[in-house]
Amino acid sequence: MPPWLEMLILSVVQGIAEFMPISSSGHLVLLQTFFGSLPDTMLVNIVLHAGTLLSICVVYFRQILALLSSHRRVIWLMFIGTLPAAVFGVTIKLLFEDVLINPWLTSCMLIITGCGLLWIQKQPEGPTDYSEMTWKQALGIGCFQAIGVLPGISRSGATIFAGLLLGLNRQSAATFSFLLAIPAILGATVLELKNIFEMDPAQSPKLLLLGGALISFVVGCFALLWLMHWIRKGKLYYFAYWCIPVGILSLVWLALKG
Repeated sequence: MPPWLEMLILSVVQGIAEFMPISSSGHLVLLQTFFGSLPDTMLVNIVLHAGTLLSICVVYFRQILALLSSHRRVIWLMFIGTLPAAVFGVTIKLLFEDVLINPWLTSCMLIITGCGLLWIQKQPEGPTDYSEMTWKQALGIGCFQAIGVLPGISRSGATIFAGLLLGLNRQSAATFSFLLAIPAILGATVLELKNIFEMDPAQSPKLLLLGGALISFVVGCFALLWLMHWIRKGKLYYFAYWCIPVGILSLVWLALKG
């Protein structure tokens, strides 16, 4: 399969899976394991995540503006919520980077994500708006986001799960989840900037990566708007019926592959 077609598939998958609670990083790891030819898995992941970061900035433009005016307190809460993922993410990247591209772990974590989504179905909606959260609630959600660093664990699913568990209403749990994604994805992108500028164009063409980021951005905008519809209806658990079978089938495929 030509590299441009592989990048097209990965970009579309990233744009959809980044916001759906099915783990975009997990799907990218499994797809890249299947393709087996893209040279720098982590670099491709970061570039495609940067495209979906722009999607959040566009779709949540009003909420981001509010952070600079009436909701300035939320910036502090975002900082607190980002700390656990920053510490855990940097530690994993520096010491155990192979974990982030392990297809066996990814498959198992997808099954866990699916089980968590089924649990969300039974969790009642809380009364708290994200702008009224306490720092303890923000920290708790941040700890769940840190777990989302593992491939196969949905970052959005984990943080929405935590928000509902800690008393937020569904809309607020989703909004704070995606606002938290901004510093999380931006931080991961900054960590990879050195690799992006030093990469060999013959191995990882800049135009190919730029095209992938653009596609993931456009697809991500539509996917994010579509997901908000399902969140309002309380139907996030539907995605469990994708995560669990994909995780099981991936384990079977990896076992047969040897």
